[in-house]
Amino acid sequence: MTDPIRRELRILKAYGLILTVVVGVLTLGAFQQQQEKVKFTEIDVERINIVEPDGHLRMVISNRPRSIGPIYKGEPFGYPGGTRPGIIFFNDEGTENGGLTFTGRRLPDGTYRASSGFSFDQFNQDQILYFQYQDNNGQRRTGLTIADRADVDILELIKEREAIMAMPDTAARAAALRRWSAPRNGVPLMAQRLYLGRDPAKNAVVDLSDPEGRPRIRIRVDSLGTPSIEFLDATGRVTSRLPTGQ
Repeated sequence: MTDPIRRELRILKAYGLILTVVVGVLTLGAFQQQQEKVKFTEIDVERINIVEPDGHLRMVISNRPRSIGPIYKGEPFGYPGGTRPGIIFFNDEGTENGGLTFTGRRLPDGTYRASSGFSFDQFNQDQILYFQYQDNNGQRRTGLTIADRADVDILELIKEREAIMAMPDTAARAAALRRWSAPRNGVPLMAQRLYLGRDPAKNAVVDLSDPEGRPRIRIRVDSLGTPSIEFLDATGRVTSRLPTGQ
């Protein structure tokens, strides 16, 4: 066998070996990508996006600077991100439908402010079931709220309001805002129906409201431990109270 032939055989063998290694690595990598889970003992991250196979967001976990703004069917609207540290949820269409947010800090003057909220949104609307804690230097409100909202698409509402706010600051704009905030088909844009919690006056309260959001029954144990039940008319006037004579 001549030297040129031996040289070509060595080249072919080397090529075959390299090709075998490359194919093996790619095959192993693909298999590991499909079969293996990555495990971390500890991880530092500023934002995690949980997405569906089509790329639609399903959940975003983030710090404040990298927090996401409102999203409607995959498109941002309303206001930019950077204000809501926590977890934001999205429905099957990639529209925001609730979340868990929290804040808290002491201010330069020594006072503090803190809040947290866990909310669930009506379809293509805003929150209708939410737990909230709000604290302005000891003035605390903590509770559960259930609300009704008009069946109006939130993106439509936001675009209407943006168009009104782009008008000159005149009586015409104020009138347009009043029309915008009015009930739609007889249904208020938002009406609180139930509140269960503790108010800033340290009362434990249950407020039951009518479809317009007007409290009609109020159950309360005040800061001194005195219980009462009040029945109210549509104007907010107490029509009867238990125990009587309080």
